[in-house]
Amino acid sequence: MSKTNLYRPNVAMIIVSNNYPKEKEIFIAQRNDLTDIWQFPQGGIDKGEAVLEAMFRELKEEIGTNKAKIIAEYPHWISYDFPKKIAKRMKPYKGQIQRYFLVKLKKSAVINLATKHPEFMDHKFVSVEDLLDHTAHFKKPVYEKVIKYFKKKELL
Repeated sequence: MSKTNLYRPNVAMIIVSNNYPKEKEIFIAQRNDLTDIWQFPQGGIDKGEAVLEAMFRELKEEIGTNKAKIIAEYPHWISYDFPKKIAKRMKPYKGQIQRYFLVKLKKSAVINLATKHPEFMDHKFVSVEDLLDHTAHFKKPVYEKVIKYFKKKELL
């Protein structure tokens, strides 16, 4: 396996409520397999699947709706390594390489975490300033970089 194949292709969504831009709160969800770990919805890109197809599919699979509008996209792929404990379950991958999207839920969107294969047990909207207090340590550098980019573009 080549070095580039060591990272699982993935999409991640920073979701703002339908009150955006008046309110700039970000959706996070609590994983159902890790204690008190909150994150953005994300998921793998299937072989032959376009990035945008994967993004809308993952929204539907993870939060029960794909009724969202893309506001912006982070312009680069960004990667992180799994902690050793998680890496054992994710072989042959050592981490993920992701495309990030800033998306706004449409007014008609209804969040439903009771999906076919639930990954989350709870969700909430938090301020940009409070976001990193809730997220996994190994994802923080990526989250910081992406949030900083969207803030610089005056989107968050």
